[in-house]
Amino acid sequence: MSNKKQIIFNDPIYGFITVPDSLILQIINHPYFLRLQRIRQLGLTSLVYPGALHTRFQHAMGAMHLTMKAVETLRLKEIEITKEEERGVLLAVLLHDIGHGPFSHALEHSIVNALSHEDISELFLEELDKQFNGQLSIARKIFNGTYKKNFLHQLVSGQLDMDRLDYLNRDSFFTGVSEGVINSDRIIKMLNVKNDELVVDAKGMYSVEKFIIARRLMYWEVYLHKTVLSAEFLLVKILQRAKEITSKDPEGRRQRAEDRRQKLFCTPALDTFLYKFITKKNILSHLNDFALLDDSDIFSCVKAWMKSDDFILSTLCEMLVNRKLYKVIVQNDSFDEKQVDDLKKNVQKKYTLTNSESEYFVFSLPVTNDAYRPDKIRINILFKDGKTADIAQASDQAYLAGLKTVKKYFLCYSKEWVMGNG
Repeated sequence: MSNKKQIIFNDPIYGFITVPDSLILQIINHPYFLRLQRIRQLGLTSLVYPGALHTRFQHAMGAMHLTMKAVETLRLKEIEITKEEERGVLLAVLLHDIGHGPFSHALEHSIVNALSHEDISELFLEELDKQFNGQLSIARKIFNGTYKKNFLHQLVSGQLDMDRLDYLNRDSFFTGVSEGVINSDRIIKMLNVKNDELVVDAKGMYSVEKFIIARRLMYWEVYLHKTVLSAEFLLVKILQRAKEITSKDPEGRRQRAEDRRQKLFCTPALDTFLYKFITKKNILSHLNDFALLDDSDIFSCVKAWMKSDDFILSTLCEMLVNRKLYKVIVQNDSFDEKQVDDLKKNVQKKYTLTNSESEYFVFSLPVTNDAYRPDKIRINILFKDGKTADIAQASDQAYLAGLKTVKKYFLCYSKEWVMGNG
């Protein structure tokens, strides 16, 4: 691939990132992709780590850069990747997060019901393929795993893909959490292909071990940090309450759309998703609406809703804007139902709320940490004799062999509401 006028981006992680051809440059400049500049990579994590203000745009560019290096490595090892396939895999990884909504994972299922960001990304890929006269057909197949060369899909989506290699180092850099730093250069240099599966040469095994451990630590220290979750749960509750208000009046009667709009301020971009029930069945007709939605829409509404006539909504929004987050207790076992109910009853009594309304201020949820899943697409180590083995078996680290999904339980409650103002 060639680009007569070389376009470069200056990235704080890798230095200069080159855009390899004109089609990719057109995609980067497309409004669908530019929206990612207005979506934070780590949602509300900046409330805990103030530097975590980087965007999905930066991450997507970084993942594309690493994929370019991976393609170069595989070609040096005589793995055939045509120019068309290279462009396809670069586009697939560049657009892998284009379906993310505002604040990334925080509102994954709050904006569109029962539809993941990967599903929406695939819809955007289909639409872009139409707009660019079929030039993204290979990218679409690589993205959804139907292309004839499976290892290209694994570069985009797997347990050792370019997405993860980028976000670990990038998120570590911007949060200042050094436990997430990995040697992505060495891992990429050790990549290989065996039987159409992406593998890692045995010399890179220790770097892969470090990668898995770093990912586990980053989940507990950053992605599943209890205060981060507190803020994200609070934002979810705000959207939940807003949708409840816009679907019913105080007596529970359905209202006409025009009456509902008079009750709650909403930006034009968020309007569709607040006042309509968007699902997999009707998302296609609202894809362009989704393409206009970003973090600024949500937070503009949150600030406006601080003055809402609805006491619950205004209180939740004031909590988020002024960082009066839920108090969080974490434990390995589920919380006693009576303990949770007692907290709810305390809130109900003090503020004259129903049982369902008290759940905006007291609730318990489980979270899981999957650092590595051998039952999914495995990370296989390639030895000199040509044999392969899963990293969990190949490693001499007992920790990896016994790795399993860890589940913890969070109890969130508003301390001020439960304990009162004295």
